[in-house]
Amino acid sequence: MNNFPKTLIDAYYNFKNAQFPEQKEHYKHLATSGQNPKVMVISCCDSRVDVNSILSFGTGELFVVRNVANLVPPFEMEGKHHGVSAAIEYAALNLKVEHIVILGHSKCGGVAAALDSSITVQTEANFITKWMSILDEPKAKVEAKCGHCDHDVKQYELEKDGIIHSLENLRTFPCIKYLEDKGRLGLWGAHFDIETGELRVYNQEINKFEII
Repeated sequence: MNNFPKTLIDAYYNFKNAQFPEQKEHYKHLATSGQNPKVMVISCCDSRVDVNSILSFGTGELFVVRNVANLVPPFEMEGKHHGVSAAIEYAALNLKVEHIVILGHSKCGGVAAALDSSITVQTEANFITKWMSILDEPKAKVEAKCGHCDHDVKQYELEKDGIIHSLENLRTFPCIKYLEDKGRLGLWGAHFDIETGELRVYNQEINKFEII
């Protein structure tokens, strides 16, 4: 442990000595009773997007999956490793969450890479490029409707359309489609603006993101 970063050790001591004592009983309850979150959030792994802070939820109240650009892959059984798909299945069938939220955000580096593949040239990008190919379809739509726009506008549009595309991919999972059709599961999309703190929620009836 002598090489473990001191900044992390100090951060843990702060948690253990200052925060944990105040929530000791809560953690004890979580340890003995297990988790029972009602909401799953699929968020970007961007360090600027702290789901629990944005939504003001406490420990044990959200089931969170983070990945590059908050993407949901389509349902398929051919690959060997399905981390996001496994989490979706577990949340829906085992935890029986009542809502799944796709939470995107502004200035997403993954979306920027999807728009401009040269961004990933600095690395071998063996995984990023393939992962971001999930956005190929919405990217083509953005280019078709907004080909004349500057990069920032295209990125914002793809951030939003990527959220919608992930909602569509969620519905390709048989268990998700079944639960939604039965009224037992709500699927939602939202976009967080890092600079302003504004949260826009996707209104599926009018195909528009609305500020709340």
